[in-house]
This record gives sequence, structure tokens and C-alpha cells, in this order.
Amino acid sequence: MNESDLLRIREEILDSIDEEFEAELEEAISDRDPNSQEDRELTRRNYFRHLLQLQQELIKLQAWVVETGAKVAVVFEGRDAAGKGGAIKRITQRLNPRVCRVVALTAPSEREKTQWYFQRYVPHLPAAGEIVLFDRSWYNRAGVERVMGFCTQDEYEAFFRDVPSFEQMLVDSGIHLVKYWFSISDEEQQFRFQCRISDPLKQWKLSPMDLESRRRWEQYTEAKEVMLQKSNLPFSRWWIVEADNKKRARLNCIGHLLKQIPYQETENAAVEMPPRERHDHYERKPLPDDMFVESVF
Repeated sequence: MNESDLLRIREEILDSIDEEFEAELEEAISDRDPNSQEDRELTRRNYFRHLLQLQQELIKLQAWVVETGAKVAVVFEGRDAAGKGGAIKRITQRLNPRVCRVVALTAPSEREKTQWYFQRYVPHLPAAGEIVLFDRSWYNRAGVERVMGFCTQDEYEAFFRDVPSFEQMLVDSGIHLVKYWFSISDEEQQFRFQCRISDPLKQWKLSPMDLESRRRWEQYTEAKEVMLQKSNLPFSRWWIVEADNKKRARLNCIGHLLKQIPYQETENAAVEMPPRERHDHYERKPLPDDMFVESVF
């Protein structure tokens, strides 16, 4: 490999780092007290160092899942703007989307409303060699559906009767099931909502339902407490992620998730670049100029 190739590889690495910085830039801008003791302890350099180390372990987990045919399902629940999406993004960031996929279902259709409640989630469960991250899950019934009146009292009570059996079946089938609740304070959600209202790039994240959830904070709190009490099961327990600090929440969640799966590092076969075949009769044909994207930058 010559010096030119090494320089190009270096540029690719730097470009990747730039993308990481861009992803975090908006949070740096919104920092309210950059001189706080908490932020001094977890510097941006330390955050990225820890994140990259954890993501390397996630790659090892992925290789183990593929090699052993393991099945992993992770449930992410929490209030609006609690940081679930940010944590999911950092988990999937360096993984193969064919192995690790995110499920974020929309509101049920009229047909789905007539199905067995858990039915619409079953097709999305992991097969052998897959990791599935549920960005909200069947626990919608215990949260938003309960608070907003989208289910009846009988349906609500039936959910808590059925969920232990449903999750026991998942675990018995060999699925590693992990459930996280991202917990933020009243004041932090207020701040994050205000940030979204003020930022044109984030306003799409605020739906009328999100705003209504803000008004009904206490009702959501009561629903959460009932949910955690009734569905914290020995074989599928809840884990609470303190999420007022987004970066700490991501690191803590990923680190904890890695401890829940009994993965081992697998051996990777050495990769060798095959020689490029060349044929005397091959001639690359020119493309029309009007097919090319304009070089503005």
C-alpha cells in the first residue's frame, strides 16, 4: 500500500469522525451549563472514547448472534423526548442492518384493531441470527392507550393478564428479551420539548399526541408505575435508565445491554483482497455529461 492510499484511508476515517461530530453538534449547542461538574467529568473526548469501545463490543455481539443463531429482542420504552431514539441510533450505528433492525410501528389499522393485541408484533420478532430493537412496543397498551383512552378497561386488564404468558413464550422459544424504561424528570422533558419547538429541524418530532402527553404528565406517571409493577417479571424484568443526561444514558444502556447477553468473541477469518482481473478486450465506455451530479462543493 503506497502513501497515497494511506492518505485516502486517513481521509475516510476523518470523514467518519466528522459525521459523528455532526450528530452530536446540536446537543453541544443546547448545553445549558458546560462548566458544570457533571459535564467536566464526561468530556466529549471521553464520551466518544467510551462510545466507540462499546460499539466495538456490539460488533462482537453481532458476530456471536450470527454464528450461534441467537435471537435478541430489546424493548425501549419511556416518555416522549426521553432519549430512546438516540440510544437506539448509537446501538445500530455500526451494525449490519440485515442483522440488527429497528421496529417502530405506527398506529394500528382498522383491521389490526380487531386482531389479538400481540398479533401485530409477532411478525417483527427476531429469527435466528437477528437482533430486533423495539422503539416502543406492546407496552403501548399500558401507556399511551391507557392514558389517551384508546383501549377499554377490559382490554387494559386483559393486557396485564396476557403479557406474562406472552413474554414467557418468547423467552421459552430462546429469545433473549431485555426491557428498558428511559426515565427523565418533569423539568428535563419541558426543556427538550421547548428545544424542539424552537428548532425548525426538530419541530417534526412534536406531534399533537406528544404535546398532549406533556399536559397529562401525572396520568402518564401513574400508568408507568402500574406497568412497571405488574410487568416486572422474573424472566423479563424492567431496567430503568436514568436519562436526564443523554450521553450518560446511552453509555449506561449499551454497557448494560452487553452484560445481559452471554456472547463470546468469535474468530473472524482473515480477509484477503483478491487480485483484480484484467482483460485486454475490456474498454470502459464513457457516460454522457448530463448524467453527472453538478459539482457544486
